Amino acid sequence: MVFNRDFVFAFICLLCAMITIQSGASIAKQLFPLVGPEGTTAYRLGFSALILCLVFRPWRQLPAQWGSVIIYGLCLGGMNIMFYFALERIPLGIGVALEFTGPLAVALFSSKRKRDYLWVVFAIVGILLLLPDMSNVNGLDPIGVLLALGAGACWAGYILFGKKSGNQGSGGITVALGMSIAAICLVPVGVVSQGSALLNWDLIPLGIMIGVLSSALPYSLEMVALRNMPAQGFSIMMSLEPAIAAIAGLLILGEILSFWQWLAILMVIIASLGSSITAKQPS
Repeated sequence: MVFNRDFVFAFICLLCAMITIQSGASIAKQLFPLVGPEGTTAYRLGFSALILCLVFRPWRQLPAQWGSVIIYGLCLGGMNIMFYFALERIPLGIGVALEFTGPLAVALFSSKRKRDYLWVVFAIVGILLLLPDMSNVNGLDPIGVLLALGAGACWAGYILFGKKSGNQGSGGITVALGMSIAAICLVPVGVVSQGSALLNWDLIPLGIMIGVLSSALPYSLEMVALRNMPAQGFSIMMSLEPAIAAIAGLLILGEILSFWQWLAILMVIIASLGSSITAKQPS
């Protein structure tokens, strides 16, 4: 992997995006008892779409082909709401580790080398280490695990169609359009589910903060990164995400993970780092 100036800039953007998005997720989880995952998703997508549209004014440069942009927005929305429903049931660090199987799959399926199956094994071992927790009465909620994996599938689509959509024009405009599509689909769900609770003036500032930290800022940074590295490289460099999420969960939410849960997260990180090391090596 060649570390040119554009790649280093893209990496810095991704690192900042990961820190802000996990901080935002930690704040969002604290709103679940008040407005639920649906209401929190409505806050996140609604305020993010509003902020991004005011900043980038996407109506100035609409895409020639809407197909990939619409799918990108639907993946973005699905990823958000499924992840929040997962967080309602499982710790943040575990949720991100499971969700991360999506971008990891993008990286590994892009490879044609048999040696990369080793990293698939590491990722599978990480998931298997969580199975004893799922069978325990006080362990992980299996529905939460499935929701996190579903969010990972949406994340894979977000990467692939985000790359395709971003190549059509400005990255910021693409994010604004995708976020608007996600908001149009899911804000009504939050409104129907939570009603007037969303108009609580004590919660709206937190909703705006979640929108900025969890979506508007990090997704804009990620789109910049996507324009400066291939989809496989983007997926690989996000290998730090599960660890950052676990640390954010510990510091902000007080979520203490067991030894086996930390080991499961480590397996996913090793899978991604191993893929990164062998990404450009000859077969």
